[in-house]
Formats: sequence, C-alpha cells, structure tokens
Amino acid sequence: MKHTLLLLFCLFSFMTATSSELTIYPVTKDIIYTSHNDDYTVKVRVPGGKWQDLFEYNVRVDMDAPQQASMVQFDFSGQVEVMIKKNNGLIQKVDVRPLITKMEPIIKGNVLFLTLNKPQKLSIEFNGDRLHNLHLFANEPEKEVPLEGDSNVIFFGPGIHKPDDLPGIQFNIPSNKTVYLAPGAILKGKLVVDKAENVRIIGRGIIDQAQRGIEVTHSKNVLIEGITVVNPDHYTVYGGESQGLTIRNLKSFSCKGWSDGIDLMSCKDVLIEDVFLRNSDDCIAIYGHRWDYYGDARNITVKNSILWADVAHPINIGLHGNTEGKNEVIENLNFKNIDILEHDEDDPEYQGCMSICAGDKNLVRNVTFENIRVESIQEGQLIHLKVVYNSKYSAAPGKGIENIQFKNIYYQGYGENPSLIEGYDSKCIVQNIGFDNIVINGVRARSLTEAGIVERDGVRDIHFK
Repeated sequence: MKHTLLLLFCLFSFMTATSSELTIYPVTKDIIYTSHNDDYTVKVRVPGGKWQDLFEYNVRVDMDAPQQASMVQFDFSGQVEVMIKKNNGLIQKVDVRPLITKMEPIIKGNVLFLTLNKPQKLSIEFNGDRLHNLHLFANEPEKEVPLEGDSNVIFFGPGIHKPDDLPGIQFNIPSNKTVYLAPGAILKGKLVVDKAENVRIIGRGIIDQAQRGIEVTHSKNVLIEGITVVNPDHYTVYGGESQGLTIRNLKSFSCKGWSDGIDLMSCKDVLIEDVFLRNSDDCIAIYGHRWDYYGDARNITVKNSILWADVAHPINIGLHGNTEGKNEVIENLNFKNIDILEHDEDDPEYQGCMSICAGDKNLVRNVTFENIRVESIQEGQLIHLKVVYNSKYSAAPGKGIENIQFKNIYYQGYGENPSLIEGYDSKCIVQNIGFDNIVINGVRARSLTEAGIVERDGVRDIHFK
C-alpha cells in the first residue's frame, strides 16, 4: 500500500511539473544591437526549472516628452515564475496594473518575483514611474505555426526584414494569404491589405518604426492576431471601408502625432479582443466617412482589453462623417470589460475616456459601455457626450446621439474635469442616455451630480439608476 501511494504521489508530481509549457522567443544579433533596453533584466521559468533570459525590447511612449520604456514577451501555459531585476536605482514600491489583476509581487532587494497562472498583459511600475515601466506580455501558446515554403503563406522568420520597395516602405498582401511573423521577426515596414479578402496576419513578431503598422482598406474577412507594433509614425491599425475585421491579442506602442492605435472609418462587423494599446493619440477611434472611405459604421465590439492614452482618448467616436453625400450612421457599438490605465488630454473640446463627439452630420446610436474600469485621468473627463461642430475637423454639426448605456463604470482618482452631456441645438440633440451603477472612488453615485456629470442644453431622457 505504501509503495502504491508513493507511486501515485510521484506520478502526480511529475504530471504537475510537466503540465506547464514555456516558449522563449529567439533574438538575432542585429536586434540585440538596435532594440535593447537595459533598465531591467527579466527571466522566466517553469516552477523548479532553469531561469531563462528574456529580451527587453525598447519601446517609446508619451508624445508630450517621449521616453524609453521596456517590453518583454513569451508564451506559456500552466504556471510560470518571473524574475525582474531593476538595474538602475532601488526598489521602493511596485505597482502592477491593471489593478484588477491584484498581483502581489515578492520583493527581495532589487529583484521582484511574480507567479503567473494564466496569460496576462501587465504594466509593472517601479517607484511610481509610468514612463520607464516594464510591459510584460505573457501570451498563450500559438495555436498555429504555418510551414515556411507553403505557397499560401508569407513567412517572416527571426531577424529584421525590410520591404524591397523602399520608397513605399510597405509589404502588399493579396487575397487568400496568411502572413506569419514568427517569434523574433522584426518588420521595418507596414503591411497593406487593400481590395483583398480572406487574409490572416498572425504570429508573435513585431512591426517596428513603420509609417503605419497595418492598413486594411476596402477589404473583407481579415484577421490580425498576436503581433506587436512599436514606434509607428502614425496608426497601428488603419481600417477603411472594410467588413469582417478581427483584431485579437494585438500589442501597440506609439509616441508621435496622429499615432493612434486602431482607427476605423466606415467599417462594419468588427471584433477587437484582448488588445493592449498604449498610444499618444486615440487608442480606438470609430468614424464614418474620411478620406477615401464612405458608408455607415456598425456592429463593432471591443472587449477584454487594456487601453492607455498617454495623449488624447482611450475611446473616441463620431467626429468624422459625410456632409456632402448621404449622411452616415454609427451604430451598434459595444465596449465590455475594459481597463483604462490613463487619459491625458489638455483641450476641453476633446476630452473623455469614453467620448462620443458627433460631427459631420453623423448620427451615433445604440452604444453600450459595460464593466469599464478607469484607473487614472491625468487630465480630462470620464464621460463626454456632445453633438458638435468642430471648426478644425468638421464641416457641419452632427445629427444627434441616442440610446447610449453606461453600466458598471468604475473610476478611482481625483482631479478630472466634470463629465459632459450636451446637444447642439433643439434638433441635434442627445437623448435616451442610461446610467446603471456608476462608482466613483468606491461610492456608488445616485445622480448625475454625484457622478460628476454636467447636463447642458439639447439633452432629453436621462435615466439614472
């Protein structure tokens, strides 16, 4: 009996020890010499295993005064332990965000230890410094690794890749292709999907210092999954008049003017899921017509994501539309289970963590914000609903905003400007706005006033639970 119990115990211990899977990305010498940040030394292991070094990638953040932050990535399942050594200065305190993760690191001298039991996207901030922090992306294992040489696959292996057409600085992707960015692959150019369909852009590689990260225009059924975009001149994902776009597990950093995260113009049937966007302009912007793209925007869901606007809005809806042809509708938008780590916008006309500015004869309707947690507003507003004529960006006021629901909204902080609800005139109004469980600094608000919301002219049917 003793031998049987011992055998079962040993078998259980072996299964527990081997149930974790850990994948470290390869790093070529050209990347080491050009992209490393030495602020931290980061290692990871399966519990009881050998520590393995991660490559600390340099990412630039915050347009107001661009700074060098760090980023590491790996894949795992089961359980892993992470060791982080701060190479400059002493550790006095550590914040691990989003705060909902409730991570409790162990600190020993100048080294921090974390245990992860599931994929996580974390900002690890030492001594209150959010500009030189460590971004830790622990991905789930890749579900698919295409074969190099497959005629349907455009394969980028480890190392730096540059496009052949240097004046364009872009890789053009035709229909029915899978683009695979292997772990350790670095693209120095944007990916362009134009008038194409059934395209997948997948992997664990990085697009670095491109004009834009990925353009999806006049296209259908496009998947973007797993990759990272750092230091683009402008947008991370630029979507124009496209349908059936899925963006999953995308990581993004930017620090330049108009370097938005995901901008969608006249797009339909979009899913954005499990993304981490730290941008120096809007993290997610949804518009009608702009430039060469026309039509309504509808059926867009953003969920289970982390948004960090060093400048401008985490979420911005409705400013651009069609004033010369058919007026456009932006409708059926859902934002669920989102952590907003920062909002910093110094211009009162453009503020709002959750901002709907209806301009250019747009009608914005049927929008839900649910389970949204806002951790910091450096400067700005929690909520901004306004029918607006913006002389800088618009040719006409919007037609209206209607049927907007806010449920389970949590904000912990001080110093923000009052939230705003305002119509344009007696015809272009804001109406049927619902608030359910708005919690400010741990206190459930019972009115607009307690929620810090100012109601102005052109507003009807406000419902507050």
